[in-house]
Amino acid sequence: MHKLHRAGLALALAVPFGAMAQSSSSDVEALRREIDAMRADYEARLQALEQRVKAAEASAARPAETATAAAPPAAAPPAAAPAAPTVTASGGGGANAFNPALSLILSGGYTRTSQNPSNYAITGFPLPSNAEIGPGTSGFSLAESELGFSASIDPWLRGSANISLHPDNSVSVEEAFIETTALDNGLSLKAGRFFSGIGYLNPQHSHTWDFVDNPLAYQAMLGTQFSSDGLQLKWIAPIEQYLELGAEVGRGNSYPGTDTNRNGAGMSALYAHTGGDIGESNSWRAGISVLSATATDQGLVGTNAAGATVNDIFNGNTRVWVVDGIWKWAPDGNATRTNFKLQGEYLRSTRDGNLLYDIGGANAFGGYKVTQSGWYLQGVYQFMPRWRVGLRTERLDPGTPEFGLDSAALFTSYRPRKNSLMVDFNPSEFSRIRLQFAQDRAREGYIDNQIFLQYQMSLGAHGAHSY
Repeated sequence: MHKLHRAGLALALAVPFGAMAQSSSSDVEALRREIDAMRADYEARLQALEQRVKAAEASAARPAETATAAAPPAAAPPAAAPAAPTVTASGGGGANAFNPALSLILSGGYTRTSQNPSNYAITGFPLPSNAEIGPGTSGFSLAESELGFSASIDPWLRGSANISLHPDNSVSVEEAFIETTALDNGLSLKAGRFFSGIGYLNPQHSHTWDFVDNPLAYQAMLGTQFSSDGLQLKWIAPIEQYLELGAEVGRGNSYPGTDTNRNGAGMSALYAHTGGDIGESNSWRAGISVLSATATDQGLVGTNAAGATVNDIFNGNTRVWVVDGIWKWAPDGNATRTNFKLQGEYLRSTRDGNLLYDIGGANAFGGYKVTQSGWYLQGVYQFMPRWRVGLRTERLDPGTPEFGLDSAALFTSYRPRKNSLMVDFNPSEFSRIRLQFAQDRAREGYIDNQIFLQYQMSLGAHGAHSY
């Protein structure tokens, strides 16, 4: 009897432990199955990624193989074009990777003139009433400052915009364009609003100028700086010497053109620039450009032979030729301590059309043709780190207009001229303080002695300046 009880007790105790052992064995098997499934899934994904890598490598190599097969046996195979990057939502760059670079150029200072700047004019060169010429505002003022945005849009395009903040609290779009980055054979295409590539100074923003103002020739024949809405195509030759060719077509809505409000282009431009090095210490660049622009009902303000102000309206075409040259010297190519830059340009403008002369006065109307010219020559010497001194001289020739029998009586033969001396201190590449003296004889019968004290500060990201 006691033996029966002991056997039953042992059986009762063994049943739960057996169940526990069976349950534990089942859990282990389940875990093993999950691990095997995870391993199989991982290997499948790894194989899929390896196949994608092989496919991408084969796709990138195929253009290079094709180009190599088509090239002559003696020619070196061209480099394969870079494959477009794949952008994923979980990329490491995050949202900030697509923010544009921002820059702000702060400019201002003090101007003192011996003549009233509001009466400034260039004798013999009638210009629109809103032309930005002369020394600007007397006294303390915030000069034209510039807010810039730029960024790569994708592997093929970049965008840029420069917003001008004027002293009178107005705002204007100076430049806003898109530009290709991946065209082959040295080509690039730009579309939007931009400064024309003619000449040397025209494409440059004002904060890169070596003097406070642009030369008289630019003011008189290009309204200080020519820009337009349109297209620009450039080509840089794949040779050792620098050679750039450019062509532009556009609206032509700034002087010497006007907004013609028509389907066709109002301006076109062609230019060529070349340059190179002479030894280790010298470099040079030279160019020739031509700009053609159309004007419709263009209002002009000028002076007659007696010095009186007259208002005219011009309809016709203008062609401006520009020849530019620059030479730079730096000992052994190192410009950080001392360097010298000699720069000059010659502009020649031909206007051909009809003119309504002296509105409200003589009201003379007839065919009008005139050839005008101007030049400047300047040298800038950095005599020690951070310090520069510069001298500029310039002249204009208004020409003799063809406008009926009274041309000599209506127009003047006075030749405007100007001389400027400047010295500037550059604490860093982001800041500049400049003092400039000028004797301006742009207006017949007046000598304008001008003093400028200017500061320029660069904040944020800013690209390198051109040569």
